[in-house]
Amino acid sequence: MPSKIGSWSFGNRSMRRRHFLGSAGLLAGTRAPRILLRGSWQSVNIGDIGHTPGALGLLRRHFPEAEITLWPGKLGHGSRELLLRAFPALKIAEGGLTRDGKPDTPALAQAWDWADLYLSGSGSGFPASNHAVAFRRATNKPAGVFGVSTDPVSGFGGGRTAEGGTLRELREKALALPKGHLKGELREAIDGAAFFFCRDSISRDYLRAQGVKPPIVEFGPDAQLGMTLRDDAKGYAFLKARALEERKFICVIPRLRYTPYYRINNVPRVPDDDVKDAINNRTTDADHQKARDMIVHYVRNTGHKVMACAEMTYQVAMAKEVLVDPLPEDVKKNVVWRDTYWLPDEAASIYSKATAVISYECHSPLIALHNGTPAFYVRQPTDTCKGQMYRDFGANDWMFEVDETNGSQLWRALEKIHRDPARARKQVKRIQRDVEERQRWMVETVVAAARRK
Repeated sequence: MPSKIGSWSFGNRSMRRRHFLGSAGLLAGTRAPRILLRGSWQSVNIGDIGHTPGALGLLRRHFPEAEITLWPGKLGHGSRELLLRAFPALKIAEGGLTRDGKPDTPALAQAWDWADLYLSGSGSGFPASNHAVAFRRATNKPAGVFGVSTDPVSGFGGGRTAEGGTLRELREKALALPKGHLKGELREAIDGAAFFFCRDSISRDYLRAQGVKPPIVEFGPDAQLGMTLRDDAKGYAFLKARALEERKFICVIPRLRYTPYYRINNVPRVPDDDVKDAINNRTTDADHQKARDMIVHYVRNTGHKVMACAEMTYQVAMAKEVLVDPLPEDVKKNVVWRDTYWLPDEAASIYSKATAVISYECHSPLIALHNGTPAFYVRQPTDTCKGQMYRDFGANDWMFEVDETNGSQLWRALEKIHRDPARARKQVKRIQRDVEERQRWMVETVVAAARRK
């Protein structure tokens, strides 16, 4: 019987295994494959930080012979140090492109010459797709994609909708688009890929409906699910200082429907920001009233604690404003506000000790699941189609559309975990076991493509 993630068949496992062994056999008498990993898109989000150690960890675990150079976007907030502590042999080549699509630094030019394969890391909308195109044009070497979302419906411009939609609505609209909808350089980038792993099945089905040309267009989980890094010393010290006992607290993470990048990056506003701010102003309190209702139920029924924390830098202050301050006083005394930003390794350590993680952001639940902790993703309609990944890897019971959910429903789902934590953690293990099988196949595909250069 074929193994499955959610309702999506892996296909013939034995065929994949023979494929991998065949490519690995090419190692005899030859050097290891060289991979240029494009990632680390930004450091103001622990999910974007975590994508890179996730991908590096998967490559090291399933094909340790591979040599890897990282071409990063931004390595701020301690993310560079995090990577070099965990992967001391990692090479980093920084730079951009000239107007004619060539590397603008000697280090990046050398990395292009050195690499056998360009590997685009996880992200939304095929980040830096023009760089993949430029690499292929200049080197005639393969480029592949390691778990991205390609949402043709949500957002601004090109017939998109700023209000987004439920996952059901996004799927229907994406599949109703005419076959020539995908075009231009993005089409070239996707058509030219040696493989294209979509981190959600809506992206995959849209690309297949558009008739894209990669030999492999499949569901491949977000690389964050492969991150094994932890900082137990720092994380456990924080728990002790705040009297947060193992399995006697939950973590809750807020989110605006649109991230205010103009404020985060201190850049001028553009007209789209007016629309985004209006949507945020209209929805933020109502969205988070549901989390507050859940917190009230949880604290009053269990006597346990809550940690309000952030996945993005701007959410540090937001967590206090929308989750903590409006709570009744009898509940508020059981709530700890994390008043600083952190790195994903410390978050992983703290999440590992929680009863559950409830997040309006997409990646904290992935960190929690990898570390054995049940997690809810409360999805806002503007957060693209990437949330479909939860259904794809079998966590549908823990994925909630915010506009179709209330606080009592969140509490009832959380209460089940509180009453039977062993059963919930068993479900997490099943999810992660299936994810890991899919990830192994993804790495096998990467290695085979690097060997076919």
